[in-house]
Amino acid sequence: MAVPARTCGASRPGPERTARPWPGCGPQPGPGTRRPTSGPPRPLWLLLPLLLLLPLLAAPSASAYSFPQQHTMQHWARRLEQEVDGVMRIFGGVQQLREIYKDNRNLFEVQENEPQKLVEKVAGDIESLLDRKVQALKRLADAAENFQKAHRWQDNIKEEDIVYYDAKADAELDDPESEDVERGSKANTLRLDFIEDPNFKNKVNYSYAAVQIPTDIYKGSTVILNELNWTEALENVFMENRRQDPTLLWQVFGSATGVTRYYPATPWRAPKKIDLYDVRRRPWYIQGASSPKDMVIIVDVSGSVSGLTLKLMKTSVCEMLDTLSDDDYVNVASFNEKAQPVSCFTHLVQANVRNKKVFKEAVQGMVAKGTTGYKAGFEYAFDQLQNSNITRANCNKMIMMFTDGGEDRVQDVFEKYNWPNRTVRVFTFSVGQHNYDVTPLQWMACANKGYYFEIPSIGAIRINTQEYLDVLGRPMVLAGKEAKQVQWTNVYEDALGLGLVVTGTLPVFNLTQDGPGEKKNQLILGVMGIDVALNDIKRLTPNYTLGANGYVFAIDLNGYVLLHPNLKPQTTNFREPVTLDFLDAELEDENKEEIRRSMIDGNKGHKQIRTLVKSLDERYIDEVTRNYTWVPIRSTNYSLGLVLPPYSTFYLQANLSDQILQVKYFEFLLPSSFESEGHVFIAPREYCKDLNASDNNTEFLKNFIELMEKVTPDSKQCNNFLLHNLILDTGITQQLVERVWRDQDLNTYSLLAVFAATDGGITRVFPNKAAEDWTENPEPFNASFYRRSLDNHGYVFKPPHQDALLRPLELENDTMGILVSTAVELSLGRRTLRPAVVGVKLDLEAWAEKFKVLASNRTHQDQPQKCGPNSHCEMDCEVNNEDLLCVLIDDGGFLVLSNQNHQWDQVGRFFSEVDANLMLALYNNSFYTRKESYDYQAACAPQPPGNLGAAPRGVFVPTVADFLNLAWWTSAAAWSLFQQLLYGLIYHSWFQADPAEAEGNPETRESSCVMKQTQYYFGSVNASYNAIIDCGNCSRLFHAQRLTNTNLLFVVAEKPLCSQCEAGRLLQKETHSDGPEQCELVQRPRYRRGPHICFDYNATEDTSDCGRGASFPPSLGVLVSLQLLLLLGLPPRPQPQVLVHASRRL
Repeated sequence: MAVPARTCGASRPGPERTARPWPGCGPQPGPGTRRPTSGPPRPLWLLLPLLLLLPLLAAPSASAYSFPQQHTMQHWARRLEQEVDGVMRIFGGVQQLREIYKDNRNLFEVQENEPQKLVEKVAGDIESLLDRKVQALKRLADAAENFQKAHRWQDNIKEEDIVYYDAKADAELDDPESEDVERGSKANTLRLDFIEDPNFKNKVNYSYAAVQIPTDIYKGSTVILNELNWTEALENVFMENRRQDPTLLWQVFGSATGVTRYYPATPWRAPKKIDLYDVRRRPWYIQGASSPKDMVIIVDVSGSVSGLTLKLMKTSVCEMLDTLSDDDYVNVASFNEKAQPVSCFTHLVQANVRNKKVFKEAVQGMVAKGTTGYKAGFEYAFDQLQNSNITRANCNKMIMMFTDGGEDRVQDVFEKYNWPNRTVRVFTFSVGQHNYDVTPLQWMACANKGYYFEIPSIGAIRINTQEYLDVLGRPMVLAGKEAKQVQWTNVYEDALGLGLVVTGTLPVFNLTQDGPGEKKNQLILGVMGIDVALNDIKRLTPNYTLGANGYVFAIDLNGYVLLHPNLKPQTTNFREPVTLDFLDAELEDENKEEIRRSMIDGNKGHKQIRTLVKSLDERYIDEVTRNYTWVPIRSTNYSLGLVLPPYSTFYLQANLSDQILQVKYFEFLLPSSFESEGHVFIAPREYCKDLNASDNNTEFLKNFIELMEKVTPDSKQCNNFLLHNLILDTGITQQLVERVWRDQDLNTYSLLAVFAATDGGITRVFPNKAAEDWTENPEPFNASFYRRSLDNHGYVFKPPHQDALLRPLELENDTMGILVSTAVELSLGRRTLRPAVVGVKLDLEAWAEKFKVLASNRTHQDQPQKCGPNSHCEMDCEVNNEDLLCVLIDDGGFLVLSNQNHQWDQVGRFFSEVDANLMLALYNNSFYTRKESYDYQAACAPQPPGNLGAAPRGVFVPTVADFLNLAWWTSAAAWSLFQQLLYGLIYHSWFQADPAEAEGNPETRESSCVMKQTQYYFGSVNASYNAIIDCGNCSRLFHAQRLTNTNLLFVVAEKPLCSQCEAGRLLQKETHSDGPEQCELVQRPRYRRGPHICFDYNATEDTSDCGRGASFPPSLGVLVSLQLLLLLGLPPRPQPQVLVHASRRL
């Protein structure tokens, strides 16, 4: 059989959307053709061969089939449209269901969603909920300040004098190697009984509070014992708060000494490795303990900083970054003779999770060389803080310098930039064991309202990189009541298993006087917090009256979502808040940017927009209309929004007062009726308090029926709205069976099933046996076909989902179906709503055969047209399936039907995996457009460790020459190494500790990551379109046309004869990504606002307490003794360390 000659065509295959002609080929004429974006104009005579050749290609030949002409393919398209429409009219029952609703008009009322009233009511309810927590917070904070003020410090206090419940005691008792067990210090620890409480998702004891003390703090120190002594009185306040508000969840006091006392008592969730939990590093504590910060970290990388000292500095910087929240701004630079940023960030950037990750990775690349130049480092830092052309915190300003020591005081720099007002605090950190004079470092800190710290070894890093918060808290304490304002945090994961929470925080101040001079104390005692579970806030929002595509959301001043249906983190890091921006929770556009800014500014507003939304299964994009309404939540940092599609302005509310009718309709939920009336799936909603939930819908229905036999739909323990609507829709859909489905022969039209799903929560599938293969979500609001049908006019095809990595469908063993659904639009007076979706399930094999017949030249049903040697014929999809490819592709680019039998098992796959060349041509010719976005909530399998050596990463390993050198044994490096070895006995693999494993859920196997998502959707071309896929002798003609009233594209193309023209394959599957380039994003920061209050200055602040070094010179005798013990295999147990600042002695 002859094949028409192949010629140059319109578009050159390539990865870019813009069509690019091949050399010597002009642009293809016709609707929707893309013109070249660059290059000189082609001479007109070059178009003549193509224009002359195209009619010949389409003209019939005496000896061969020709490619179908455009009007022929349009005729096929109309036949396909008519067939689909006919089946849906007969079996879908859209019109009949409208009549059923109207016939039962007396059984329901039409209610209106008034967006402004709704959002104001919900905002008011949330405000009331949070206000009750605020009152409890204030009672706790006032009581704590009074208890501490009345407390008498005891220098001789002993462990046996204090009795409390140690939350980690049970875990430590189970560990035979626990230091505390060997010392027998558990004698003063209470042993409690616990009861399971579903509100806490935990076992609790309401008669006591629990105490958690970080691992690196010695529980028997005088400071800690005095802290435990006076905080014991808080337990009565905890219990009184719960008596007044039984809905209270965790009540927590986080002390500045590291002690956490929380109520009710529950055992600590012991992690796999070392417990790194320290309340002072929790997001809620950091936010409550100080005002926002602008911080510049400068690191000395001169030649004297090497080996272990440089490792300590890198770790210290990373730990310092962990003390910052999203309200803070930071930059990190290294310096020797010159200063330069360690990363691509050239100015202060928001201390969010992704920016901090960039810093942490960049810090690891620092290399020591050159000479120390403090002046270069400080000048760089002051310049950064004085840059007013960028977004920043505009509150506390500080410089954190890490060095091994030096003699220069750079007084001239401070005189130029910071004196006399001293608006920038300077904190200096002497890192490593050395013999340098630390006086200059102390002077720098003291002269600039900062503090001097020493980090001689690993164990001192965590405590000394967070103590600066005490200094920043001084202005807050001195401000008194003015600073006692409740702040609400970002969303984060509760460490005790409560799930996602927000926390109200209130600082607790030291009200004691510092001696005879009646000098006011400047110390912050800690932060009081009360958790509110996100689920408790969600319960205040309307669930089912907004329809499947309506929802409520809330954001904070950073634009991060507090509530949103797309807030679904797969994994959470206990050390970081859950920060999903509103523009990442939805598909970003200019309208949403404007809405977000208005909400952050605390304004009210309403706006109707056209926007893109992602389908629930994240395979499709729909362009939809949405109404956004928003108001601020008073007394908080949050703003609340409501999103409604126009068709959800009204909803049905059942009014089944007739109990006989209730019983009649209820009987259609009984499995005994399924054989005649079709199988019923009910949405697993909270219909009644005593209803037992189950993931198995058959079991859930059984539980529901058993409960309904005991209670009535009007029972007070049940949600009457949900129950009445469910029972009404049971009766409505049964009438559809009676009027339409029962009398039809589904096999006549090759249908596997017909179905109806409703807002009331009913999904009825007919016949009953079809329910065995029904895989859609029984909750219609969570079913992709249901939500897409509401948003699209006409018939929505949904092929079975296939992953490219999985094997093809096995049609021989299973009958596969294609869902076709459409929304039922109901007009009652001037009110329009869409209360249901109906559809059919097509038999894939039978409809593939039917597709070939409809796209053929048959004149009679059973007689395909035969072409003899003297006849003139066009190719069609049935007779010429060896030469002609005919497919139906849906709006997401997924294969629905094909005339190629070998492609039937590929139905549901992205078409580029079936025919990459043709899919690329469709994309280049604007039949499809692409949307790329990032999923910041994904979970990925843990990466294998990159270092397979025996030595821990980051540990200085001495050489043989070092061991043979006597001078090395008496050096500071040796002493530091021994300290590290000793700490290693307690803190296993400090530098390697994975925060998720060390601090998180022991069951965690995955880590959070970023995934790039790509979806395709119909572009701007609506007309019928002919084009050529240009590839010399391998070129292909193709025709594409949208099918009216469907989400399908009908494509007819010549089959490829050779593979020389394989172009780049379009990808649709989700791929692992690092996300958008952070260095570019920070140049265009999203709008945000910091907290409304700032306490960074007080004229009465006493800055005399600014740190004093306490050197610990190595002793040769001690070193030799330690080494001998190590060599003998008798590792000494280090003395318990009191890693609590000296100023904490109250």
